[in-house]
Amino acid sequence: MAAQRLILLLLALIATSSSPAAFAADPNQLQDFCVADTNSNIIVNGFVCKDPNLVIENDFLYRGLNHPGNTANQLGSNVTLVFAQQFPGLNALGVAGARLDFAVGGVNPPHTHPRASELLVVFKGTLYAGFVASNNKLYIRVLYEGDAFIFPQGLIHFQFNNGKTDAVAWASFGSQYPGRVDIANAVFGAKPPISKYLLEKSFQLDEKTVELLQAKLWITNS
Repeated sequence: MAAQRLILLLLALIATSSSPAAFAADPNQLQDFCVADTNSNIIVNGFVCKDPNLVIENDFLYRGLNHPGNTANQLGSNVTLVFAQQFPGLNALGVAGARLDFAVGGVNPPHTHPRASELLVVFKGTLYAGFVASNNKLYIRVLYEGDAFIFPQGLIHFQFNNGKTDAVAWASFGSQYPGRVDIANAVFGAKPPISKYLLEKSFQLDEKTVELLQAKLWITNS
């Protein structure tokens, strides 16, 4: 079983890295690699490159994906990011990933990735997953171990553990930093808050309901 999961992980990574022109939202690199110098104070579109003479093998190594994330929160889920910030060797390569852990009933709430499409592979359990197209059509499936599902760039999508056991999945992205916008958090947790009148009209809610939603502590998996 462990070998099968490793194979699925490798396939997911290959799928997002083998055809940059088709999948990568980031520009192609102009050198072999550009390991992120996360200590630099220089702000660029991405991260400043570490001096190649100081690059070591461990810059291309990330460990710990075998450890479950803590799902003891109000969402019942946890996302372990493997972006350029956490894995400097990914910088400028146009790929990233994340481990997703779900308790029974756990959700990864509706959100978007403005800079990347996402390929989700289920390693354990089952997930109810889907996305909404720009014409409001919902594309939804129940995913089982070994299933893969794609979420097109910028579209609202979500996952829910509708099974009877914990679930684990791996997400691959066509960007070193896909970004994440949680819908409820962005709308009702914005700072400063969005006009209550605008939200009442937009969502056809009364003032009290809007105030209650804006007062909530919205958490995110990013």
